[in-house]
Amino acid sequence: MPVDVPHVPTMKSFPTAPVSVIKDYQALHIMSMKSGIIGGGLLAMILYSCLTPTLALDLAPRQWSHLPTDINLTAVAYVKTDADITIDPVLRLEDVEMELDTWAFRHIHTFELLGKSARVDITQAYQEGVWTGLLDGSPASTSRHGLSDTFARFSVNLYGAPPMKGKEYGAYRNRVGPETVVGAGLAVRLPTGDYMEDKLINLGNNRFTLRPQIGVQHTSGKWSAELTAEIAFHTDNDEFFNGNKLEQDPLFITHGNITHTFSPGHWAGLSFGFDRGGESTINGVAKEDRKKDTGYALHYVLPINRQAGVSISYIKTRTHEDVGMDTDSLSAAVSLLW
Repeated sequence: MPVDVPHVPTMKSFPTAPVSVIKDYQALHIMSMKSGIIGGGLLAMILYSCLTPTLALDLAPRQWSHLPTDINLTAVAYVKTDADITIDPVLRLEDVEMELDTWAFRHIHTFELLGKSARVDITQAYQEGVWTGLLDGSPASTSRHGLSDTFARFSVNLYGAPPMKGKEYGAYRNRVGPETVVGAGLAVRLPTGDYMEDKLINLGNNRFTLRPQIGVQHTSGKWSAELTAEIAFHTDNDEFFNGNKLEQDPLFITHGNITHTFSPGHWAGLSFGFDRGGESTINGVAKEDRKKDTGYALHYVLPINRQAGVSISYIKTRTHEDVGMDTDSLSAAVSLLW
């Protein structure tokens, strides 16, 4: 039967894409000299808290869907992201914009675990970004390219979605009525991406992030609704910008999806999500920079044949704080079942 194309992560899944038009330490030093009222260390803290995107809002649908066991799904995708960035006026930065290109690879393997259906996801991306704006009224820009952090996720369906293979799975899906699935998972961000201690602008995060998850999905006929709650816990970064220590409070995340299936493997969906919390601390000094973001996404998936499919998505995120970023992303992916 045609495969449901797995979504590769959107821009919001690669949150350390830097959001700055300042030439790292040199520009920080120049700005601290110009302002006369703000030191370089405090300026670095303000910049980080203002310019770091939210970790959450990975608006990929069908994370708890019933899949046959012992299969592999591989997907490659391209994501184009444009962002408008709002920064504290004291920094004298205006009209800050970002253009980010992401090429992502994702692999999913399903298996049986203690009589339950389970899966493991691995995602890796390469990114190129350009950030432009006005610094004290003069044009400024910077760019980065390299590998992002690696993302891994393990999940198991605790209720519903029995582990099945091949024809047994196909026969079950054809006869099953309304169905509810409850699952639990753990997503981990590994500090494998490009990172330079003397730069504010990095593609890697240089710390682990753990996101325990719980989700529920209900399917009735051609319609399916899904809701996931998770909390992001961060380890400390002891090498943040010239030897400073970065800590961050937990971030609380909720996201959901509604999808409609036209035929096996052919479906469309609407996603939504929001996050709260995640206040950061640098060298023991708390910065009141709690996150408050919402996101929306539209998805369309079309099978090519029984083993392959394509998908497109539009993703929109908005901050509800005085500083933050508003993003618009368009992604296209191709997947293969084997």
